[in-house]
Amino acid sequence: MSAIVAVVGRPNVGKSTFFNRLIQRREAIVDAVSGVTRDRHYGKSDWNGREFSLIDTGGYVVGSDDVFEAEIDKQVELAIDEADAIIFMVDVESGVTGMDEDVANLLRRVNKPVLLAVNKVDNAKRAEDAVEFYSLGLGEYYTIASINGSGTGELLDELVRVLPEHVEEEESDLPRFAVVGRPNAGKSSFINALIGEDRYIVTDIAGTTRDSIDTKYNRFGFEFNLVDTAGIRRKAKVKEDLEFYSVMRSVRAIENSDVCLLVLDASRGFDGQVENIFWLAQRNHKGIVILVNKWDLVENKETNTIKHYTDKIKKAIEPFTDVPIIFISVLNKQRIFKAIETAVEVYKNRSAKVPTRKFNDVMLPIIEQNSPPAYKGKYVKIKFCTQLPTPYPQFAFFCNLPQYVREPYKRFLENKLRENFNFNGVPISIFMRKK
Repeated sequence: MSAIVAVVGRPNVGKSTFFNRLIQRREAIVDAVSGVTRDRHYGKSDWNGREFSLIDTGGYVVGSDDVFEAEIDKQVELAIDEADAIIFMVDVESGVTGMDEDVANLLRRVNKPVLLAVNKVDNAKRAEDAVEFYSLGLGEYYTIASINGSGTGELLDELVRVLPEHVEEEESDLPRFAVVGRPNAGKSSFINALIGEDRYIVTDIAGTTRDSIDTKYNRFGFEFNLVDTAGIRRKAKVKEDLEFYSVMRSVRAIENSDVCLLVLDASRGFDGQVENIFWLAQRNHKGIVILVNKWDLVENKETNTIKHYTDKIKKAIEPFTDVPIIFISVLNKQRIFKAIETAVEVYKNRSAKVPTRKFNDVMLPIIEQNSPPAYKGKYVKIKFCTQLPTPYPQFAFFCNLPQYVREPYKRFLENKLRENFNFNGVPISIFMRKK
């Protein structure tokens, strides 16, 4: 489990620039997911070999200035609840503002590491001006300029020094299935229906799941751990309409699982918030099963309503469309068992290993018939391919000029791979290596 770091602060202090700088440095290498720039507020980064998840709270505030104040307070409280460390960003150009003081008041009471980053310090005069931030009572500060990255090294050195050592969870051999989705989609009811007892209190108030609960499931010949969307007790003040909130909650559950059961409410559809959670699971290389709940409440169903609905979801999740979508009704216990059966299959797909010889026998003829398009007059020749020894499916294709293989061709390879081997519900990574 990587630690979670939240970047907080009022609008326009440069949180997103800082965030993107940290994420891209790594994402460009490790996380080159084709066409996924949809959700820019969560990512993974590492520094000195220590990996952590980074959440930019700023991406979730919408509304006018007066709404901002209330929203930012909520977000800081959430970050305090959910994150392992907090970077509080302020801006030397505008100096200490009332809003900064409010945030500092909240942060001074926390017994988690808080690092104060003074942004936009790009000359000596500004470095002198930064002294006034001592008045926030948060001790030492770090001067940075996120636009060009100066000073971020010292800040990150300190960050990884103060991050709590994560105790590895007891490794259980049982698969871990996380039930995720936006508030009120029916996650707890789904778990109750499965377990056959109301061990979760289900009410109509969004956000009543207070603790991260693992439930061991052992029925019908299946055995696994169910992880309900995690989170510590919710502050009564935090209204559940915060998109940030459900993403923050889902991060923990997703990182801690093998397969994510993404529950959505049929009447609300596959909206932006559900999509964020989907890409979060995809970016963490987890197996995914999409469960469309409350299907019994959809009115005026026709013979091809399911097909239209499925096509709409697939359009939203392109290019990763090889994902099972199941229409369920938790209330009527419709297709609940099918959902679990599918999750078990996806779990198996995620750990499936294709023998190298078989893989080459299938893929090399396909590549021969459709070789990568020439680039700058250079022809790419792929000679050999193999699956890498990782917990989830990653494949390496060895060729003479890996740098000339473009994204569309990698997608072509992925599609062919999926046609010939069953990786339904599982994200795949493809790497081109010099032979």
